[in-house]
Amino acid sequence: MLESVVASSATPMQMWVVLALVAGSLVLYGLERISLELTSIALIATLLLFFDFFPLLDADGENLMGPATVMSGFANPALLTVLSLLVVGQGMVLTGGVSYIAGLITEHGGKNASIAIFVGLFVVMVLSAFLNNTPVVVIFIPIIQALAERIERSPSALMIPLSYAAILGGMTTLIGSSTNLLVSSSLIELGMPGLEFFEFTTIGSVLALTGFVYVLLIAPRLLPALASMRSKLANPDSSGKQFIAQITVGPAANMIGTKPVAGFFKNLPNITVQMIVRREHAELPPFEDDMEIQAGDVLVVAATRKALTEALQKDPGLLHSDAAAVGADGDEAPQKSTQLLAEVMLPPGSRLIGFNLEQIGFRYQYKCLVLGIQRRSRMIRSQMTEIRLEAGDVLLVQGRSEDVEALRTIRDVVLLEWSTRTLPRPFHARRAAAIFLGVIALAATGVVPIMVSSFIGAGLMIASGALNLRQASRAIDRKIVLLVAAALALGNALQLTGGAEFVADQLLAATRGAPAPVILSLFFLIVAGFTNVLSNNACAVLFTPIGIGMAQQLGVEPHVFAIAVVMAANCSFASPVGYQTNLLVMGPGHYRFIDFLKAGTPLIIILWIAFSLFAPWYYDIPF
Repeated sequence: MLESVVASSATPMQMWVVLALVAGSLVLYGLERISLELTSIALIATLLLFFDFFPLLDADGENLMGPATVMSGFANPALLTVLSLLVVGQGMVLTGGVSYIAGLITEHGGKNASIAIFVGLFVVMVLSAFLNNTPVVVIFIPIIQALAERIERSPSALMIPLSYAAILGGMTTLIGSSTNLLVSSSLIELGMPGLEFFEFTTIGSVLALTGFVYVLLIAPRLLPALASMRSKLANPDSSGKQFIAQITVGPAANMIGTKPVAGFFKNLPNITVQMIVRREHAELPPFEDDMEIQAGDVLVVAATRKALTEALQKDPGLLHSDAAAVGADGDEAPQKSTQLLAEVMLPPGSRLIGFNLEQIGFRYQYKCLVLGIQRRSRMIRSQMTEIRLEAGDVLLVQGRSEDVEALRTIRDVVLLEWSTRTLPRPFHARRAAAIFLGVIALAATGVVPIMVSSFIGAGLMIASGALNLRQASRAIDRKIVLLVAAALALGNALQLTGGAEFVADQLLAATRGAPAPVILSLFFLIVAGFTNVLSNNACAVLFTPIGIGMAQQLGVEPHVFAIAVVMAANCSFASPVGYQTNLLVMGPGHYRFIDFLKAGTPLIIILWIAFSLFAPWYYDIPF
């Protein structure tokens, strides 16, 4: 076999270097001290250099890990399929196809919001079996928040269940998650048949429904009942939790001319001034007693929401130069205009990602002022104008009611906590839905491969006018492109150097004498653990060849271990960095890392037990 020839031609040094790169990538992807994109680029560059100096030669003297092999991930059919499906899903989102379904739930939920929440989460799970779950979660965040308010329940009890429902739905079909497609692609690269569209739907549905019962009945009880940023700011009885805000002293502020007394300003009771920026010069505490506040000073303060609200009410001129909404002609809006506080979240694909507020010109572009930035439930202790925005960031904004309302139509931000009004149905929604259903039908019936149907569907979305080229390009996530390409390159190296076989041998040696179902169960648990500290896509590519090696040595059908990778790699429940939808709900739910650990760990154990009991019986694996 090719694998044995390759393994014998590889040197131990090459294998150990690749294993070290696997371990290093696990650490770097898990810690995220540097961006996933930069880590992926560095990994690809390292593989290119290493196998150029130490080539892995076959019998004909050809380098099996040459540049063409290392870079082949960028042209991988699974990756192209994922990107095409992202474009198709974006067409469904932008034309209102998904929003229309969400609108029906809120419109016909009646007074029983509890039933509407159940239906909403179930619909999210079903939609995620066929659509990229990231836009589905983005659409349903404000819907679930509104329904939670109707039953006087904290949205924080339902944001994590929303993300979990989307992840569970992705376990059931080949296109439910990019992870599933990558496992299938890895099988094909190993010379085996890929996974069929509904091949693991039965076992995936068993796990999804089992998990859904937990998500609906138990997970909300384990989560904190936290109020949103907006409700806390408006509630005079809010908690003493502080956040960082940046305010500019307007020319009509009563605070002009005041001096600090023992380091505090009497005009700002219960507020700590951490920095005063004056003409690009920063003054830090302790402040001199003769220092006077001047118009145009920028104050970086730490305060409770109650203290900040009271300060702005007592001195409206304090924020005059920045807080006033800007009219369409660029003039300051009258102060008599009704001002609202609201939260907006940056979804993946937003054009604002990577830029700071000053570069964006947020105030002039959207007619609203950003009062605070919250990232992963923590306020950032830095000048807001210097902070580069990231996906999942929540901005606390102030503006006129009409300007805040206009944020609903902006695709680069998601307005949170909106009312449950009927959502619009744009003109192209029907043709987008027809294209989407056609892609699913062609792939499910096997008329054409999923790669062909998804690519044609993406082209039809653009040709039909449901999307333009700019919108289609924004649907493509560069993190997925680079991470998948790097993981596939590392997976090839792991297989060709014999590293995958070595790891499989060690795992089998550690479980020597154990029945195949026990080994399968432990393998599932190992992959499920790694997927919470590593990208699920990377886990899928790295562990598939290891699982196939174990299956071959046990004499078990390789697809069984491949499906175990699919199920386990989707168990990204115990960490906010394990899956993108977890990161999306972290801001709106104001969660800490421990909240995901508390709610996600029991779910992983439940799914592990369900898989361990059902899979051996379903696939007839003897003990």
